[in-house]
Amino acid sequence: MRFRVRHITRYKYASRVSHCYNLANVVPRDTDRQDCLRNRVTISPQPAVTHKRIDYFGNKAYHFEIQKPHTELVITADSEVQIKNRDHELDLDLGIAYGEVGRYLRKHNSRQAIQAREFLLNSPMIESTPALADYARPSFEPGRTLKSCVSELTSRIFSEFTYDPAFSTIATPLADVLEHRRGVCQDFAHLQVGCLRAMGVPAKYVSGYIETLPRPGEEKLVGADATHAWVAYFCPEEGWVEFDPTNNTLAGSQHIVTAFGRDYVDVTPVKGVIFGGGQAPVLEVSVDVSPLEESLAV
Repeated sequence: MRFRVRHITRYKYASRVSHCYNLANVVPRDTDRQDCLRNRVTISPQPAVTHKRIDYFGNKAYHFEIQKPHTELVITADSEVQIKNRDHELDLDLGIAYGEVGRYLRKHNSRQAIQAREFLLNSPMIESTPALADYARPSFEPGRTLKSCVSELTSRIFSEFTYDPAFSTIATPLADVLEHRRGVCQDFAHLQVGCLRAMGVPAKYVSGYIETLPRPGEEKLVGADATHAWVAYFCPEEGWVEFDPTNNTLAGSQHIVTAFGRDYVDVTPVKGVIFGGGQAPVLEVSVDVSPLEESLAV
């Protein structure tokens, strides 16, 4: 399937911003299940400097600098993405046993294994605490396949935690999410990544988009889609496998990857430094994910 993604981020400032430097992670990356065919990023006001690069994690980073006074910043990213048809059920009885994963990572020094080991380490927003290990441990038995263990952990997070946008913010500690069993997709992704690392399984935080479908008989609202977060764990036989704990599913044709990282800090959609602006700005985000045949090409 091909999708057209339009992601609009708007900052409204209480007072004038004289200068700003920003990094945007809003360009879908290429993976083994998707290709970003075309992309255009439009900034208002017009930046004085723009620069594109591939970052340490292989993401498409977009840097820009605005040198003129402004009270509003609008970032519009239009992308065309090809998703390979890989919607399928994993055979949970096949593959490496969980008990073999640690030995594999210690024994092998291939580029893939070395890179995977990096995602066992703590990161700015995720610390592999004993509490996370205690929560995850019932799903992880040495003789079970790794796929089966991760699938069960995904299902447990889905069923035992409540989706509650009013509970958390970007700064909510992971320990609070675990204690109160509430949060949003970012929290559940951080939780599962932390649990996997605590059990010795390399895990990444995945940032992207998910197409939301309207109820039967209802029209899809403009801007109703959303930025989303899920996880990817390392399987020695298959590479990185993506699971979505918020929806209790494998990442499929409706999941579009923007960036991989250790946690949210690495893949924040927009971050930077501003001079001026007064109090915290008003942030508005609109996302549309549409099959290409239903929208205009980029």
